[in-house]
Amino acid sequence: MKKHLLSLAFLCISWYGFAQDAKQAEECFKKADYQCAEQQYTQLAEKEHIQKLQSEYYNNLGTAQRRLGKITQAFKSYEYALKANPMSASVYANLASLNSQKGSKEKALQYISQGLKVDPENADMYLTRSKIYDSQGKKDLAMKDLNQVLSFAPDNIYARTGLANLKKNNGDLEGALKDYNQLISEKPESLLYNGRADIYLKMKKSKEALTDINKAIAIDPKFAQSYVTKAMILFDTAKPKEACTTLDKAVSLGYEKAVLADYYAKCAAKSK
Repeated sequence: MKKHLLSLAFLCISWYGFAQDAKQAEECFKKADYQCAEQQYTQLAEKEHIQKLQSEYYNNLGTAQRRLGKITQAFKSYEYALKANPMSASVYANLASLNSQKGSKEKALQYISQGLKVDPENADMYLTRSKIYDSQGKKDLAMKDLNQVLSFAPDNIYARTGLANLKKNNGDLEGALKDYNQLISEKPESLLYNGRADIYLKMKKSKEALTDINKAIAIDPKFAQSYVTKAMILFDTAKPKEACTTLDKAVSLGYEKAVLADYYAKCAAKSK
């Protein structure tokens, strides 16, 4: 009986320790301290014996590594996560997104196809596939995926902005602007001001673009994409020094530096 109680006490202490470690890892992630998150999730994943939990830890580890620009390690972590739990839709979504970013579009599509068998209503996978189709010139398929998201999540802001962005990418800037004006009138938020700023930039309306992007940053100072858009505006208005500083801010908030290689090349050229 005494041994049983001691074993139970040890299990309770161990569980409490794991819970505290998981909470600390989550806090690191929320604070955009991805080095801390990487360290914590590595320890959690290596110690965990419940496969479903281990998969979650490896999945979060991969995302932390991705934010740190450690793409090779991120791939490995996501693959470990999938091996631990082949029924995790979020892992398929992350592998698809990362492969798409690295240019492996066909592999990304394969992960999406597998992932949608696990979760037929996973918005992230449809959104990623829509972007791939758009990049391949398959506009009808891209639109179909976005409308599919809206069929089960009618308020999904990413699907709604995705439809507006399809118009933008097809050269219908006025149509895209009209859509963003409508969205902002319904719910003015950072993502929407950022999107409209990009349209104004393409319309060569730098003043309006800068006004919108500053609104986006004021609403959500931690939205990394806004700093990337602002850097693009600053490059366009011949302010490269400010643009490069703004890119650094985006990276510090978790934007993948590798994705910004072309813009950082401009910074390197200006520093010579």
